Amino acid sequence: MPEIISLGEALVEIMRRSRDTPFTVPAEFLGPYPSGAPAIFADAAARLGARSGFIGVVGSDDFGFVVADRLRRDGVDLSYFRIVEGYTTGIAFVAYRSDGSRRFIFHLRYSAASLLSPDDIDRDYIASARFLHVMGSALSVSPSSRDACYKAVRIASDSGVMVSFDPNLRPELLPVEEIREICRPILDYAYLILPSGEEATMLTGLDDPSYACDRLLSMGAEIVALKMGCLGSKIYTRGREIYIPAFKVDEVDPTGAGDTYDAGFVVGLSRGWSLEKTGVYANAAGALSVTRFGPMEGCPTLSEVEDLIRRQPPPISF
Repeated sequence: MPEIISLGEALVEIMRRSRDTPFTVPAEFLGPYPSGAPAIFADAAARLGARSGFIGVVGSDDFGFVVADRLRRDGVDLSYFRIVEGYTTGIAFVAYRSDGSRRFIFHLRYSAASLLSPDDIDRDYIASARFLHVMGSALSVSPSSRDACYKAVRIASDSGVMVSFDPNLRPELLPVEEIREICRPILDYAYLILPSGEEATMLTGLDDPSYACDRLLSMGAEIVALKMGCLGSKIYTRGREIYIPAFKVDEVDPTGAGDTYDAGFVVGLSRGWSLEKTGVYANAAGALSVTRFGPMEGCPTLSEVEDLIRRQPPPISF
């Protein structure tokens, strides 16, 4: 049985080859690359050496096979992963800008990913894990996907399984106010929350990310890990704040960095590491993930993470 389980959308990404090329003009794309934030997390956790499982739905088409083959090859348990007829696999089109921002066009609401439902959630499977990881994007795909996440979280809570939550807010899928509302039932159960600064402020309505993280702790979380990209990360617990410096790498593609960071953090906690060591390994995993084009292409192995840490020893004791 997996020790870490995630659930939600699995899809392929098709990306602009060059930056600053909008969707409004004909130009080249690259892909398809296996993707979907919860699927990236599951793949990254498996490559880091964890027993990882993923619950999701893809279509019986070549795009679906791309996703399934990658997850299976990297060792992700797919016991509750479905390939269905009559629906196409979800797709995200991505355009990159020079300032680091991205623009998405999603085909998800009417794709196979939207079919995830409470019927896909097996109580014994969830209860056997140590961590259940939920993404805000999975709450936004469809009502049935949202209900599946809620059911899984209730089972996890009843079974003593720790819940980690990445808000992964996607305004392209739902308005921020609605996203905030549907995230609240997960926040009530979350042991660990892994937001960006923008996500922390959007969830709480506070302008300062630090204050927002403190507010998330007051809502019940034990740990909040704030992802700050090239500035590193901060770990908040009640009465404690730990800054983890960033690693220096050459960025090729930022997509999936936050999901890979999440995996590194959850794997570290599942191994019983200190928060300092967990944060360093998560930062290193996230950094390595941006060095290759494609959301899952840069998911590193544990040995690659350790090699980066040896080459760039962080100024923090762990």
